[in-house]
Amino acid sequence: MEIAGHMFGAGSLQDAFRDAFERHLGIVLKVAHTYAAHAEDRRDLAQEIAAQAWKAYRHYDPSRPFSTWLYRVALNVAISHLRAHGRREAVAIDEIADPAHDEDGARETGDSLRVLRRCIERLDPLDRALLLLYLDERPQREIADVLGLSETNVATRIGRLKNRIRQQMGQ
Repeated sequence: MEIAGHMFGAGSLQDAFRDAFERHLGIVLKVAHTYAAHAEDRRDLAQEIAAQAWKAYRHYDPSRPFSTWLYRVALNVAISHLRAHGRREAVAIDEIADPAHDEDGARETGDSLRVLRRCIERLDPLDRALLLLYLDERPQREIADVLGLSETNVATRIGRLKNRIRQQMGQ
C-alpha cells in the first residue's frame, strides 16, 4: 500500500502503522496546509511527515492516543522543515472562503478574512501549532502533550494568542 509516496509492505507492524496512519491522515493534511503555502510544498511536507512517522513508529506507545503522537511528529517535522529552509511559509486556509468567490459578495467578510490570514501568516511556528490544535478542538491536556508545554502554559498562550489576533483584527 502507498501512503504519501511510501510503500509499506505486509506485516503486523506495517499493517498497524498503515491502518492508524490512514485513519488519522487528516492530521497530516491539516499540518501540511498550515505550514506550506503551495500545493507542491504541501505534498512534499505530507510525504516527509509520513516518512518520519514511519521511522518513529517503533517508539510509539500504544497506550497513548495515536492522534496525539501523530500531531507531535507532524508538527515537529513541519517546524523543522521551516527552520531548515530558512523561511516562513504562508498559511493556506482552504476552509476559509476566497472573498473573490464569496456568494454573498460581503466585502466586509472578505476584508476580515484577509486580515485573519495575515495574522496567522505572521505567527511563529509554535503559535501556529497551538492555534491549529486549538481550532481542532483538542483538549488542553492533549495540546500540552503534543507541544511539550504545561497545561497552564497552553491556557496562557491561547489567551494571549486570542487577544493578539483580536487586536490585529481591530476588535
